[in-house]
Amino acid sequence: MSWSLPILLDELNASVTADLQRARKTLGHPTDLGDATEEIWIELFNKYLPRRYHAIKATVVDSKGTFSDQIDVVIHDRQYTPLVFTFKDKHVIPAESVYAVFESKQEMNAHHIAYAQQKISSVRRLHRTSLPIPTIDGTKRAKELTPVLGGVLTLSCKWRPVFGDTMLGYLESGQGDKRLDLGCVADCGNLWVNENGGYSLAEETKPVTRFLLELISRLQAVATVPMIDMRAYAEKLE
Repeated sequence: MSWSLPILLDELNASVTADLQRARKTLGHPTDLGDATEEIWIELFNKYLPRRYHAIKATVVDSKGTFSDQIDVVIHDRQYTPLVFTFKDKHVIPAESVYAVFESKQEMNAHHIAYAQQKISSVRRLHRTSLPIPTIDGTKRAKELTPVLGGVLTLSCKWRPVFGDTMLGYLESGQGDKRLDLGCVADCGNLWVNENGGYSLAEETKPVTRFLLELISRLQAVATVPMIDMRAYAEKLE
């Protein structure tokens, strides 16, 4: 039997969707179900994203001492900003290291979209430092800060059609720091902010695989995170 790329991509999608469905069927406690759902997405990202990225459930902090809400899934940099504070499986990471943040739920609805918008806003409002970058060819100017990607990850949605005016209306209610850039409904399709600044909503086959590949493309466009000013954090030492 020869290798088949379509089959490999199909199996990736099927595996994640099946895990999300299995969690829904077998876990009766809401906290257990929420934790399992988050872990499924975190495992997916840590398995398939390039090693420069790391996914984790965390709270984000800036050098001024302001903290975000706890975020279900944070994709952050471990190559240039390895500073992570951990205590009893609770993680706090610096704002400069964050590429993307997601709220993870079993089902997409109006409440969960609004909740995700609020959580993402709490990260985007944080202060981020950016230092000039020393290289072998001399010092390069500090990287211009790029917006943190924000999205929502779910298994399903009861709206019919799923990707219709109802979803669009709730998405468009979140502007500025509350904007959702991307999202996956694992059993039927994806949503994205397109090049024109509007939303592209689509039912698709293999939505998880399509989402993962598009996410990687958008992370590539961001390039690297800014060079963190460690002394700004040191100023909080007493």
